[in-house]
Amino acid sequence: QVQLSESGGGSVQAGGSLRLSCAASGYTAGYCLGWFRQAPTKKREGVASLSTTGSTTYADSVKGRFTISLDNTKNTLYLQMNSLRPEDTAMYYCAAHTQDGGRCYGLDVRGYNYWGRGTQVTVTS
Repeated sequence: QVQLSESGGGSVQAGGSLRLSCAASGYTAGYCLGWFRQAPTKKREGVASLSTTGSTTYADSVKGRFTISLDNTKNTLYLQMNSLRPEDTAMYYCAAHTQDGGRCYGLDVRGYNYWGRGTQVTVTS
């Protein structure tokens, strides 16, 4: 059973940076990983994903600003967020799933079955 716990959220001015962390217990290599976010009244959307081969995928809205990474020694997934904008304000979740026929689902929220409780990010103008 995979358990995920996010931290690192907070309030920051536009143009600032935050680094989110997702501590994982119970999972080993072979899981597909991702960061998602959900703003009030909006659907949950994929932000960044990391496949089992190390390939990354980013939503167009965060390309060049956000970076997803994994520290295997600490079983911790990170999301470095730079040049933050007010529209990045949301609850951020990390998620994981085992490969489905050798495939990772990338930014598709429907493919993930393990979720953290989220950490709030607020960007003020």
